[in-house]
Amino acid sequence: MAYRQCLKRLQQSAATQLASSGTSRSFAADVLAEQEPSLWRSSAAVLHGVNDLRFEDVAMPERVPEGSCRLEMKAVGICGSDVHFWKKGRLADFVLTGPMIIGHESAGTVVELGPGVHHLKVGDRVAVEGGVPCWHSKASREGRYNLCPDLTFFATPPTHGSLSQYIDHPAHFCYALPAALTHEEGAMAEPLSVGVHACRRAGVSPGKNVAIIGAGPIGLMMSLAAKAFGADKIAVTDVKEDNLALADSLGANVALLQQPHASIQDVAAALRTALPPFGPDIIIDCAGFESTMQTAMAACVPGGKVVLVGMGQNHMKLAMGTASCREVDLLGSFRYANTYPLCLNLMESKRVDVTPLITHRFGFTAQDVAAAFDTASRASETGAIKVMFNL
Repeated sequence: MAYRQCLKRLQQSAATQLASSGTSRSFAADVLAEQEPSLWRSSAAVLHGVNDLRFEDVAMPERVPEGSCRLEMKAVGICGSDVHFWKKGRLADFVLTGPMIIGHESAGTVVELGPGVHHLKVGDRVAVEGGVPCWHSKASREGRYNLCPDLTFFATPPTHGSLSQYIDHPAHFCYALPAALTHEEGAMAEPLSVGVHACRRAGVSPGKNVAIIGAGPIGLMMSLAAKAFGADKIAVTDVKEDNLALADSLGANVALLQQPHASIQDVAAALRTALPPFGPDIIIDCAGFESTMQTAMAACVPGGKVVLVGMGQNHMKLAMGTASCREVDLLGSFRYANTYPLCLNLMESKRVDVTPLITHRFGFTAQDVAAAFDTASRASETGAIKVMFNL
């Protein structure tokens, strides 16, 4: 930064001297600006293909776009979707077609402002929301901008992500962190947003019993969000004992260990028994497989709601006729919209504590990137819930 400011002063001085010799000051400044090298370089984790994640030096634009701010990233978490892109090159209909900076759970510090940004200042610490709509679509205008057909989202091909030393991002999607929150907590506002959005979709509230299928990072966040929304009782089911132990410590009323070969009917019956007297009013499937959705629809009370959050499987066979006769509502929940202010408030007020979910921390070198993604990809062996980079 000091070098950049020094060069600017030298350019201004040179432009003044050229102008005094009869050369147009504006012309002289323009010529010198064209010769100015890009002074912004950024180390980044760039995904080139399946199992091909590289630590590279990338160029940054010299000028920050209008309405945006330049951020020095401080904390970036690894999401299951990041691992999926790394291992498979795609996630559902999103297919990697070229080099892409990975990462979307992030927080940083403002280092420069683009024209027109007035609500932030250099030095502000911010949580960064990765989805930016076009603002012209019907969904955007109605406030459901997560459904905008032209939405760009961090680390969703072809849009670059945030696991980079510096990024530029629209300022309206950068949220000032309360003084009591760390950058890591700011980054965790992203997965917490998934839980908050699903709870809003489902209408989680006092008087409702909620079952959550899957105790991975999103399932655990879902449990925290459901508790904050006032659910009477929460049951979480998974095949991993360690994850269920964490769910229990985070406040779930029931942590139900599912046997690997248990039948759908048995698991559904166990969920109904776990949440008396009638069973779960709302079931949130954070795994997203045919078997888990069949379980959810069988376990839900008549007139209840099943929310699909996980993206484990695209095509499924479900008993929709039975669901119709029981008036079970089947809802999709995709990412989130208008959640960050609430998430930051929930964390600041201590109604939600996300820090126990951060199980592994790494720096930001080529070796760190390789080790962190290996750790996240072998969660059943490493015990990883949330792997966090501290840049």
